[in-house]
Amino acid sequence: MNRALDLLQPYPFEKLRALLGSVQPAAGLAPIALSIGEPKHESPGFVAQALTDNLRQLSVYPTTLGIAPLREAIAAWCERRFTVPSGWLDPARHILPVNGTREALFSFTQAVVDRQSDGLVLSPNPFYQIYEGAALLAGATPHYLPCLEENGFNPDFDAVAPETWRRTQILFLCSPGNPTGALVPLETLKKLIALADQHDFVIAADECYSELYFDEDSPPPGLLSACAALGRSDFKRCVVFHSLSKRSNLPGLRSGFVAGDADILKAFLLYRTYHGCAMPVQTQLASIAAWNDEQHVRANRDLYRSKYDAVLDILAPVLDVKRPDGGFYLWARTPGDDTRFTRDLFARQNVTVVPGSYLSREVDGGNPGAGRVRMALVAPLAECIEAARRIRAFVREA
Repeated sequence: MNRALDLLQPYPFEKLRALLGSVQPAAGLAPIALSIGEPKHESPGFVAQALTDNLRQLSVYPTTLGIAPLREAIAAWCERRFTVPSGWLDPARHILPVNGTREALFSFTQAVVDRQSDGLVLSPNPFYQIYEGAALLAGATPHYLPCLEENGFNPDFDAVAPETWRRTQILFLCSPGNPTGALVPLETLKKLIALADQHDFVIAADECYSELYFDEDSPPPGLLSACAALGRSDFKRCVVFHSLSKRSNLPGLRSGFVAGDADILKAFLLYRTYHGCAMPVQTQLASIAAWNDEQHVRANRDLYRSKYDAVLDILAPVLDVKRPDGGFYLWARTPGDDTRFTRDLFARQNVTVVPGSYLSREVDGGNPGAGRVRMALVAPLAECIEAARRIRAFVREA
C-alpha cells in the first residue's frame, strides 16, 4: 500500500463521531445538525428538468475536456462575475469542467506537485482537509498558515519566511474561507501573484463559497478579478476552483470547473484523461442551465441573509460570534474548551457543531481553531432559529 496513507489524519467528522459516540442526548429534543456544510435549500427545478430532458446522453461516453457549450457558458459567467475582459478566457484553453471542487483540488495537487523536490503546499489554518490529504499523497509537505482574528482570520502572508516561499509549489487560498468566512482582499491577491512570480509557485484559489455574500452591489473579488486588475490576460500561475454545490444548492450534481493558466490546465487535462473523471454529458447540459441563471442564486443569498439575521440576534448577546464576510458558517468563540462545549451541547440540547480544533493543526504550540466551533447555517430557517435558542439556553445554564 501507499505508505503516505499512514500520514492521513482522521477526518473531522470521524473525530466528531468518536467524541459524541457514547453521549446520550437529552430526551424529547429533536436532533439539529449544524455540523456538516451540506446545502439544504431546494435545488433549482429547471436544472433537474434539464438533467431529465437529456437522460438519453447516458449512452454517450463523455470527454474529459467537456462539451464546448459548457465551457463557453462558464467562461461567460467568469467574465460577468469577475469583470474579466471579454475574450481573455478561451473556453478551449482556460476552462476545464470537473466533478465538484473536492475531487478537482485533490487531483490538481497530484498533477502539479514535483515529487523530486522538497516541495511545500501552503494552506490556511484552519482549512478544508482535502488540502492536507492531497499534499501528503502527492509527496509534498503541508505548511500551515494560521488564520487569527487579529489578522481578519486571513493568513499573515507578510510573516512567511522567504525560504518557505522558495520551497512552495502550491499556495491554497479559500475565499470566503471555510470555516471563518473571511475574504482575501483584492490587494492581497495582487501581492500573492507577485510572490508567485518571484518564487515560481501556483496559486490554487478555492472559491466554492464565492456566491454566498451579503451586499448585492458589491460581490467579493476573486483571483480572476486580481488577474484582470493587473492586466494579466494569461492568468499565469493562477488557477481558480468553482462549484455549483453551494452557489446553486446542487451538491449531488457534482459539477464545477477549474479556470486559469492554460499551460497548467493543459497538463491537468492530461492527468485527468488518465484519472478517468469525465463529467457525464447530461450533467454538463444541466450545468449550463445553472451557470446561465442568477435569479436562483440571488434567492439563495436572501435565504442565508435571513438566517444570519435571526441567528445572530439570538446568539450575539451570549457568544462571541460575528457575521462573516461570506459563506454559510458561523465561527463562534466558546466560553471554554471547544470539544467540551461540543460534547455538552449535544448532550443537553441535541445540537451538533464541529470543534474548531478538529479543523486545524497545531503550529508553534498553538491550534488556531481551539476555543471555537463551526456552525453551518444550512438547515431551514425555523430549524436554525431553534438551534440558536437551544445554544443560547445552554450557554446561559453553563
